[in-house]
Amino acid sequence: MLGGWQALAAIVVMALITFALRALPFVAAGLLNRFRAIRTLGRFLPPAILGLLLIHTMVGFIQNDASTVGAWPSLAALAVTVVVQLASRHALLSILAGTGLYVVLRNASVLFQ
Repeated sequence: MLGGWQALAAIVVMALITFALRALPFVAAGLLNRFRAIRTLGRFLPPAILGLLLIHTMVGFIQNDASTVGAWPSLAALAVTVVVQLASRHALLSILAGTGLYVVLRNASVLFQ
């Protein structure tokens, strides 16, 4: 069992390591931003990753859940997310709107009895 000072020292060391690991991407971004290939990847990779996640999620949903609820809750939530994102350019708002609509539609039979 750790004593008071030992526990405090362990917490401080863990906090410093956590801070260093969270700061490292920002330091590395400043150093790597000099390279043209890294800047190009930084511009095109995030939308590509989100597109792949979207495709993977929709295919998985269609294969597993479409027979029970139908595809319309996820397609409606996807449409709302895209419309809100295009209208507001606020990622958090569009994610919350799409997720909220999906949860309501998916649980409509339980919510509105």
